Amino acid sequence: MEWVLTPEIWEEVAKTTWIEELMLTTKDIADYDELMAHRLKYVNENNLTIHDIEKIISTMDPFEWAVEFLDRAKEKMQVIILSDTFIEFARPLVKKMKQTTIFCHNLLVDDNGKITWYKLRVDDQKTKTVKKFKELNFQAIAAGDSFNDTGMLQEAHYGFFFKPSPKTVVQFPDLEIANNYEELKVFIDKSL
Repeated sequence: MEWVLTPEIWEEVAKTTWIEELMLTTKDIADYDELMAHRLKYVNENNLTIHDIEKIISTMDPFEWAVEFLDRAKEKMQVIILSDTFIEFARPLVKKMKQTTIFCHNLLVDDNGKITWYKLRVDDQKTKTVKKFKELNFQAIAAGDSFNDTGMLQEAHYGFFFKPSPKTVVQFPDLEIANNYEELKVFIDKSL
């Protein structure tokens, strides 16, 4: 979802709160546990609650053309967003994307709104979900931008990078790259 259809939530939180340490994403740190431990350290040191972060997210919008892209894709296929974000973060953005189905994780939050940790659906859920789709005889087409997407992209029948970081491309040079929605649409159309 993030950086393909919407801005990076953590980057928006960092910009709004002026907490530079929250700018890191899966483009910077491939190990998700390490990244989340880093994020939650600074969230809690700065006394940010889930409510503070939800207020920031409620001001965010999908990228220009993202909703139109999803609408066009839904005319041709079933669309499911696989994301390593959290449902608590995704809800307002998913609503703006016309309730497109999303599979993501959960945050663990105490009664005061303090984020204590997170709960993954399963480890490497994007790759495992695509594998299950294939076992159900679905043709799997996937797009992503970062290290945490590479397993999914390689498992899919057709996997494409969407505006990836140079660091990611260097490690996975065999994946095709779409730099905008029109290029991604062309890749998808060729895959159908």
